[in-house]
Amino acid sequence: MAANEIHKSDVGTIFRATIQDSTSTVDVSAAGTKQLKFRKPSGTVVTQTAAFTTDGTDGRIQYTTVSGDLDSTGQWSWQAYVVLAAGTWHSSVSYFDVHPNLA
Repeated sequence: MAANEIHKSDVGTIFRATIQDSTSTVDVSAAGTKQLKFRKPSGTVVTQTAAFTTDGTDGRIQYTTVSGDLDSTGQWSWQAYVVLAAGTWHSSVSYFDVHPNLA
């Protein structure tokens, strides 16, 4: 496996995000909604329920891919989203490529 390379149909790939407000980390431990949104190369957006990386006080959430998630090759983008009583936050948008397999 090439370092940092994601392939079509990979299972167990972890996407982690830190929610920040300007330059400070947001405590998301009380978040009612924790999501990672993925935009496929086709433009379709798929929303997945995220989990805390630790307890949420560090602002970090994550999603681990399951079978069927990485179903197309090309450039994808993703963004985290949380809802708290004090407001809603999005992470920065990140990009990654899903590479084809030999068979």
